[in-house]
Order: sequence, then C-alpha cells, then structure tokens
Amino acid sequence: MDLQTLSNLFAATLSADPNARRAAELQIRKVAHETGLIAALLQIIGSDNIDLATRQACAVWVKNRVHTTYTLDATTRRPDQALVASSDREALRNNILPLLASSPSRAISLQLASALKTVVAHDFPDRWPGLIEAIKGLLTSNDIRHVHAGCVASLEAVRAFRFRQKADILPRLITELFPTLVAIATQMLQTPPSAAQEIPTMLHLILKIYKTSIVVHLSPHQQSAESLVPWGQLLFAVINLQIPKEAVPEDEDDRERAEWWAAKKWAYGTLGRLFHRFGNPSQLPSALQNDYAAFAAHFVSVFAPEILAIYLRQVELYVAGQAWLSKKCQYQIFSFFTECIKPKSTWTLLKPHTQKLVESFVFPQLSFNSDRQALWEGDPVDYVRISVDEYESFATPVSAATTFLFSLASNRTKACFMPILGFINGVLRSNTSAPQRFGALNMTAALGPWILRHPDVVNNMEQFILQFVTPEFQSPEAYMRAIACEVLGTFVKEGLKWSSDEHLNVHFQAVAHALDDPEFPVRVQGALALTEMIILYDSVKTAVSPQVGKVIQDLLKLSDETDLDILNRSMEVMVEAFQTELLPVAAQLTARLCDSYLRLIKESMAADEAVDPDASLDTMLAAGDDDKTYAAMGVAKTIGTIVSSIDSSPEILAQVQEVIIPIITFTFKNKILDLFDNMYDLVDSLTFKLRAISPNFWPVFELTYNLFKSDAVDFLEEMLPSLDNFVSYGSDIIKARPEYQRMLLDIYTTTDRVNGCKLAESILLNLRGSVDDALQPIIVTALSQLDKADTAALHLANLEVLVNAVLYNPAAALHIMESTQAGAARVFFDTWFAAINDHAKMPRVHDKKLSILALCALLEMAPGSVPETLKEGWPGIVGGVLKIFKDLPGAIEARKALEEAEVDDDTDDILDEKILNMNEDDEDVWDEDSAYLEMLANEGARLREKSEKAEAGEVDEEEEDEDDIVEELGYISALDNVNPYTSFKQALTAFQMQNAPAYQAATTSLSIEQQTLLMEVMRIAETAGATPTA
Repeated sequence: MDLQTLSNLFAATLSADPNARRAAELQIRKVAHETGLIAALLQIIGSDNIDLATRQACAVWVKNRVHTTYTLDATTRRPDQALVASSDREALRNNILPLLASSPSRAISLQLASALKTVVAHDFPDRWPGLIEAIKGLLTSNDIRHVHAGCVASLEAVRAFRFRQKADILPRLITELFPTLVAIATQMLQTPPSAAQEIPTMLHLILKIYKTSIVVHLSPHQQSAESLVPWGQLLFAVINLQIPKEAVPEDEDDRERAEWWAAKKWAYGTLGRLFHRFGNPSQLPSALQNDYAAFAAHFVSVFAPEILAIYLRQVELYVAGQAWLSKKCQYQIFSFFTECIKPKSTWTLLKPHTQKLVESFVFPQLSFNSDRQALWEGDPVDYVRISVDEYESFATPVSAATTFLFSLASNRTKACFMPILGFINGVLRSNTSAPQRFGALNMTAALGPWILRHPDVVNNMEQFILQFVTPEFQSPEAYMRAIACEVLGTFVKEGLKWSSDEHLNVHFQAVAHALDDPEFPVRVQGALALTEMIILYDSVKTAVSPQVGKVIQDLLKLSDETDLDILNRSMEVMVEAFQTELLPVAAQLTARLCDSYLRLIKESMAADEAVDPDASLDTMLAAGDDDKTYAAMGVAKTIGTIVSSIDSSPEILAQVQEVIIPIITFTFKNKILDLFDNMYDLVDSLTFKLRAISPNFWPVFELTYNLFKSDAVDFLEEMLPSLDNFVSYGSDIIKARPEYQRMLLDIYTTTDRVNGCKLAESILLNLRGSVDDALQPIIVTALSQLDKADTAALHLANLEVLVNAVLYNPAAALHIMESTQAGAARVFFDTWFAAINDHAKMPRVHDKKLSILALCALLEMAPGSVPETLKEGWPGIVGGVLKIFKDLPGAIEARKALEEAEVDDDTDDILDEKILNMNEDDEDVWDEDSAYLEMLANEGARLREKSEKAEAGEVDEEEEDEDDIVEELGYISALDNVNPYTSFKQALTAFQMQNAPAYQAATTSLSIEQQTLLMEVMRIAETAGATPTA
C-alpha cells in the first residue's frame, strides 16, 4: 500500500461519518500485520505535507502496535498475534529518535516516547548498540529541539530499566549520559528565569531523569564525587532559585503547575529520595549496607546538614511571606524533616527548630484556612473525603505536616510532646479565632492516640474535653462542630473513661444531635463518633437501641451521598451491635444496600467506558472512578456482615439470599473483576450457612464456569469455596445434571494447581457413585502430574486426588491406573507410602484420615480384584494404616493448638499501637517503620538472588522449605463425621474374612510396637462403637 493510500486510510478513522470510520478501521486491521507497514507509518509521521491529526493517528497506532507485540517472539505469541518484522524493527531504531527531534506536537512526541521505551527495553544493548551515541548526538546539538528530544530519549531509556533489579544496564546509561545532562542543566541555570518555557521544561525533564534513575539502585558513578558534587550543586541551585513573579502565572493553581515549580518539585523530591533510600546510615537496611554504607556515611555528614539548612531557610522565607512555595514542595520539605527525626546526626540539627516549625509551619496547615473554607462550601463531600480518608490525600502538605507531627510525638516524645501540647493549650486558652481553635483541636485529634498513652496527660483529658471541646458542639461555625465530633470520636476510640454517667450522656446527646446537623461534614463526623461510642459504652448502645432504625437510615443516606467506604464500618458496627433489633428488617436493609451497590458499580462502569482506550496508563488510572469501586466493596462487606448476623434465622436468611443473588449475577455478567472476591465471599457465606442451594443460585454456578473459561481463569482460588458448597449442598441436582458434572470435570482437567485438586476431591467425596464416567479422566490427569509438581503442597494435593479415587471405587481406580500405563498403580503406591512414612509430607489431620479410609477400602476389596503387581505388597497396607494412626494424635494436637492460637488472635485488640519514646537521650531511633523497611529490603534482596539463580539455571535449595503444607482450619470435608478407628476395625475384619492368607501375613509381620498400637486402635474403635458419635 502506497503512502498516500495509507495516509487517506488513517485520515478516514477521524471521519465524522461512522460508516467511513468503521470501514477504515476494518481495512487497517486487514493490513495491520503486513511487513513494512510500521516503516511506512513512520514516514507519514515525519511528513510535513500531511495534516497533524492524521500523523497523530498514525503515531497512536504505531505506539499501540509496538506496545502489544514488539517484545513477542515465536515461542511466546498467541496465534492471533503477529510478530513485528525485522525490517520494521530496524526502521523504528533508525527513525524514532529523528522523529522525536522533529515532532510537530507534544501529542505525537508522547506517542513516540512511549514506543521508544518499549523498543529500548527489548533491544538495548545487544540489538541497538548505537543508542547511547545517538542520544548523545541529540544532547550535544546546537538545536534546542534536538536537545529536548535527547532529554526525552534519556528519560525513556532510564524508564525502560528503572525497576530492573539487576544493576547491569542502567549504570551504563547513567555513566554515559548523566555528565552531559548535568552540564546542560547547569548551563541553563546561568540564564535568569523568565516566562519562556524552554529552559524550565528541559530542567524539569533532566531532574526527572535523575530521580527516575534512583528508584531501585544508586549506581557507583552516582555515588562518586565526580557525579554527586555537580548534581548536588544543581539541585541546591534549583531549590534556591528565586523565581520572579512575571516568570510564573499569577493564579496559584496555575502557578502550582508551572514548569519552574515542577523543576523545583523534582529537585526537592530527588534530594529526599537520596536521603531516604541511600543516604541515611541509621535507617539503612542491612541488605543495602554493602552497596551504600560508605555513601550513606558521607551523605549524612556532608550533604544532609546542607539540605536541612536550605530547607529551613526556604520555610523561614515562606512563613515570613517573603517567598512562595508550591504545595508539592511543601510536602517534600515536610517529608525530609520527618526523615531527619530518627537519625541522631540530623536530629541534633533539627531539634532546636522543631517547636518553631510546629507553631509556624505545621499549625497553619492544620488550621481552617481559605482552602478548607472553599472546599467546605464548594464540595462538602470532597471536604469529608479528604479530611477523613487517610489514603485520599497522602501526598499533600497537610498529610505530610501531620506525619511530621506524628513522628515528633512518637520518636522524640521526651523532647517534643509536652511543648506541642503546651502550644495547643495556649491557643485554646487565649480565646483566639475559630480557625485557629480548629487548628489546635485538629492537632489534638491527630495526636489523640499518643495523648491517651502518655502517663502525664491521660488523666487530664476528660477535663480538657469539657473545657475546650464540649462548648464547640454549640458553635455557630459548622466546622467547629465537626472538629468537636472528630476529637471526641478519636478519644473514645482510644478508650476514654468518664468520671460520671452525666458527662458521658451529655456528649452522647451532642453527637446524636450532630446526626441532624444541617451541614453535611458535621453529620458524617457525628456518625463516626457515635460508632465509637456504641463500641465502647454499653449505656450508649442501650440508648441507641430504640432509635437504631433512624440511625441506620441516616447512615444509608450519608453513604449514598458520599460513597465513603469509611461509613461502611459504621454500618457494620450497627448491624453487629443490634442484630436482634434489625432482624425483622434485615431483608429491607439488604435491599437498600444492594440498590446502593448496583448504583455504585454502574457509575464506575460508566466512568470506565468514558476513558479513551488509547490513553496512557496514568491517564486511565486518573480517569477511572476507583472511589466508586472501593465504596462498592465496602457495601458488599456490609451485606456480608448482615448475612453473618442473621445466620441463626434460616427463614430470614433465605429471604436475604434472594435479594442478594441479583447483584452477584450482575457483577459476574458484567465481568467486574475487582469485585469478584467480594461476590464469591457472599456466595460462599450464603450457601454454607443455609446448607442448601437455592434454585436461583444455579445460574451463578453456570456463570462461574463460563467466567473460568474466559476472563476469570485466575480466580479459581476465590471460586473454590463456592464450588465446593455447590457440590456439597447441591449434590442431588448435580447428580441429576450431567452437564454440571462436565463443567466441574472441565475445571479440574484444565488446571493442574492445588485448587483444581481440591475441586476434584470435593467431586469424588460428595458425588460417590454418581460420577463413574469422571473417574477415568480424573485419574489420567492426576497420574500425568504425579512427578511434575513443583511444590510440596501441589505434590500432596495431586497425590490425594488419586487417594480419593481409590476411596471412591478402589477396584475401578486401580484398574484405570494399570490400563492407563502398566505399572502405574505400583508407582502410585510407592509415592503414597513414601508420604505416609514421612509425616512432613502428609502432616494434616484430613490427609491422614483420607489415607486411612482409602486404605480401609483397599483392605475390603475382593482378592481377585487386586492387580498382580500389588499382591506381593498387599499385606503391608495394615502396617501403613498403623503408621498413620501413630502420627494421627500428634496431628490432632497440632490442629487444636492452631485453633486455640487463632481464637487468641481473634480476641486480641487489633489496634495500631502508638508507641511513645520516653528516652532522655537523642540517639538513633529504630521503630516499626524502620523494621518494615528492613523486611522489605531483605525480601527484595532474596528475590533478586532467586532471580539471578534462575537466570543462571541454578536450583534454589530453599525453595522447598518455603512451601510448607499448613493445616487448613476452615476446611470442611465429607469425611469429618467418619470415625477412622471404627472404619479400620470393620475393614480389618472384612480383610480377615475375605483374604485370610494376606491377613495372616500382615499381622504376623508386625513388630511388637505395631502389635501394641493395633490393640490400642482396636480398643479405641470398640469404645467409639459403644458410644454414639456426635
């Protein structure tokens, strides 16, 4: 196809006529895999004679084609995926950099840059050895457009390898390109800042390149003085740069997005990353010591003090109104200050400034300022979301200021805690303005968990609340009523004790009135505070009981107005606390929640459909309405709480089930994968608690099979409990429906993992005598995997499929094994008895019980049905059973210990314990955050080592140790009510009567220990036979 025809074809994809557009798209699909198409499109993109929109459409297509198929090879591609021809690959390598340099628009540059990253990741260095020299050629050009293209290419090259654990390719790029980049940036700073965008844009790009390069590693070159000094000087210069008013927009929101301030943000962020990840010796994880200990010691002694001094100066200018700081820069400054608290070397420098920082830099962030006022008035729902949801605004100066406050309170308690509280008290006692009182109470709410753990303060907090918080419930300023509820709720959550019932009742009444407040944020805070009071105080729970219907309605209304998942916790607390009161209206309440769930996911689906499929990943993530999805998850969890709370009333639970089934069906039909976990939890809970399958639930079973065969093949673990319930409690239906049996069998035979084996076990145990046709494919599948399992858990699960087949029909199972492959039954027995004789390979109670019963089934076989290859060893079955009985009591005790430990875990308060550091000295602090980073670093090092061994073809000897077979406490089996002792006694009697010679050989070969054990087993069996089983 010639260039003109191809150009016209892509131009037609932009046509307003849908028929012309569709025809063009179909034609493009037909020629999409032709060799030379990419090369031709690159020519169109570079042609100034073709209109910009067409060139952009070609660039988008090239980017998508490269992204989806460039890295494929003949062994990894699907049949419908065509490889990118070698000539087109060569065309990309030869033309993409010149096209970037001559790109006529940012939109085209973005598409080309994305394609470049994919090509570099796949081809550099082996297939594109000239890449570095080509980028250098652009960077050293006298044409500013070429230099900019060189910066873009450098960024994409670094991005291609930024997460690569192996430090091999990226260090080479850094060594070759970074000296040129820092020279360019330093030279640009010689020009005074102006409104022109070329210099700040390039500066922004260069700093972004550096920060991107230090995500995982800091290369040896970057650690050297040759690199660290010029880059450090550049970063300091950018931060200290005074930007004239005329160089940036006057509007603050526009100024936040200006290129000059973007460059400053990356400078702050880079220095913060260098210190946090590589330059802080007291917090440096042990796994990183070898690579960075020397650098960290140098950085903390030479660079960190200078950074701190510069940041303090910037804050001083900002507080004095002599300089402006963007919100993102303020966030980075707070984050650096927080990092300086735990190391002794930086704490000693920061300590003299902390109180001033709290009063002049932290306090204004937490006060009720114009930004909060505008949000309250313009979007009260968003105000609540940002102020209440800790994950909503984690990268803001407000969140960073709060984190800084937390770190001072917990890590340097002795030096900072009482002065901070003194400042708060001073503000509140001075009868200052409402916005400042808000700030003081906001700080109090933030520090609440620590305040109630401080021995010198905790006993004064009731009086503090009465004096400074209680009056604010009547404040004319709505935001003061809201913060009063928040402070009260925080203190109650931490266990606040009242000296009198009167004081408690006063505050309960205040919170109850807040639920009817005209201002939305006050109502939300009132609901949250009431939730904590119901949990802690029985008298409040009793008082709410007659009004619980109204409270629930208020919560539902608030939830529908906000889609805040934090309110779902309040709903769950109400449902759990007032189960009896809500039982009569459980179905109506569930219906209301189901309506909310459907609304949320429909709105989420609509938002997803509105996203341009050709948009970048970042754009898609930003455009998607995750709030709706998370809120839907919360609603589903609340519905699950209702189901759990009414399981004592099967009639009502059955009604609730019928209300819930439509939302499950809707979720599965529309393939909303994010919510599958929640929906399968509901399916599992409903079918298990009712011990029956409603006729309306069978379409869910069919949907589950169809989903497994299409989009949800990776969700078998989530599906399995529900599938097991369908088999266990719907066995009569499945026995009568061969197509359902085929579905279950198909799921098992198309997956060889542990979950598939569990499903096969459920089929064989629950459908005994009804799935004879499935026995052969199950056995053939399991035999084919007998020696291929890559983990101990999978090896045992697969082995137990065959054991279950023996239990299902021993004669048929052994016959199928032998007919599948001569000697297969002997191989199976050898594998089985190796597991029986090694407790670690078959450690769980269910494993042992299953094997005992299967061995009993074998003992009861007619002698003529025993394969010739097994007859010689047949008497050894008795010894095998006795070996299991010997180990069984220990397995039962281990299971009981686990159950008791789980109960203990459930009864412990799962609180985020706030620790106070009351030490007098200023030594290094190592806290749980430090320990967490240590754990992450060690795990990263382990995974890197494992990956490197795999690349080298080495076997990881520790791999099997990691794959422990653990007891599954929640597992319920059809064998649970079978007594293995009585079963063995019956089987041994049948064995004696049917096969006397083998019985004689079996019993006479027993050792004295085994004979003693046999008598004990018989004694237990007789006792159990005389006592009815529970």
